[in-house]
Amino acid sequence: MSSNPVAETVASLLPRAKAELTELVAFKSVADFEQFPKSESEAAANWIADALRAEGFEDVALLDTPDGTQSVYGHLPGPEGAKTVLLYAHYDVQPPLDEAAWTTPPFELTERAGRWYGRGTADCKGGLIMHLLALRALKANGGVPVHVKVIVEGSEEQGTGGLERYAEEHPDLLAADTIVIGDTGNFRVGLPTVTTTLRGMTLLRVRMDTLAGNLHSGQFGGAAPDALAALIRVLDSLRAEDGSTTVDGLDATATWDGLEYAEEQFRADAKVLEGVELIGDGSVADRIWARPAVTVLGIDCPPVVGATPSVQAGARALISLRVPPGVDAAEATKLLEAHVRAHTPWGARVTVEQVGQGQPFRADTTSPAYRAMADAMAVAYPGETMQYAGQGGSIPLCNTLASLYPRAEILLIGLSEPEAQIHAVDESVSPEELERLSVAEALFLSNYAAG
Repeated sequence: MSSNPVAETVASLLPRAKAELTELVAFKSVADFEQFPKSESEAAANWIADALRAEGFEDVALLDTPDGTQSVYGHLPGPEGAKTVLLYAHYDVQPPLDEAAWTTPPFELTERAGRWYGRGTADCKGGLIMHLLALRALKANGGVPVHVKVIVEGSEEQGTGGLERYAEEHPDLLAADTIVIGDTGNFRVGLPTVTTTLRGMTLLRVRMDTLAGNLHSGQFGGAAPDALAALIRVLDSLRAEDGSTTVDGLDATATWDGLEYAEEQFRADAKVLEGVELIGDGSVADRIWARPAVTVLGIDCPPVVGATPSVQAGARALISLRVPPGVDAAEATKLLEAHVRAHTPWGARVTVEQVGQGQPFRADTTSPAYRAMADAMAVAYPGETMQYAGQGGSIPLCNTLASLYPRAEILLIGLSEPEAQIHAVDESVSPEELERLSVAEALFLSNYAAG
């Protein structure tokens, strides 16, 4: 990185950043209070509130959101007449899965081979530390040139919508000229990337019933309608022979015109087993950023161990459909439900229940904020040009903020590059990426204020 005062300040602050991230990672702030104590999330929220107060933030508050969790808010006043920038991160994390599978304990930050390991290091406790580093670097070099609002969510990973509903009920709270969502990541380590699209999502729970009760497969099998077989038929109808998603009436031919994703790189990032083919057609970027994708998340049926020779009377599945930008998630939900009903065989009784939904998102990349970020990233990543990428995942809050503040510019950056393995065992963050992105965010705020 080329030498400049902001970069030098961020570099000097990295030991402090590591110590703070170590403290944050130690909180088991999984917002599923049947798995982890609510007190862990509350302690993390209080840690963040104290950190904001120490940086001079005003109106610091723990917001009790409708889903029973807390988001942390603070406001740092800037010069009179300056623009307002909202910085977002979340402090809740995914469960650690199999703790025994971690190389080192998931809630203890551990350094190995130049990376910092621990649940939440990249997604997204590290995002909060990135925001703090950027603000500290500006304060040490002339001051923060904009009004800053910070919001740190407490239930993003659960998708329960608490902050979205709170924002809708308090529409003035998060109003800003530009919003920086620190919850995505670079396409690869060292390649500065902004995420310009997010797929939306719908979740359906589907149940098949065919019999009053299970039947002996020797006595009745061959004529008695099997609910599990009916469900399998329906699930199979959602994919073409090559694995492409096929929901009746839903377009699956869109293409991606930004950064491309080489198939071999994708195979490596996704850890596809040798000899196993990728599914779908078109480029990888088309498939994961521009087109719908259906996934069967779970099936309720007898496990292999302990199974009896029975024709199944009932079975159910949870189906996820990722919805690309340009498609209304509510309309996609209707098409998916209609498809399930139309492809249910043998007159089986089918029940469809919607259990979640979020709209897709597309940013305006021609805005002044994007130009300011491109200039900042060129300094933070010498020799590299800022790239535009999509993300197959969903951040429903983006659409809530875009609806509440239609004139606000929204940028998505963050620490979750492929090596970070977010949501998986051995999640980690690159301290070099934390350093460079903190520099980029600080320079962006300066560029944006001057623009």
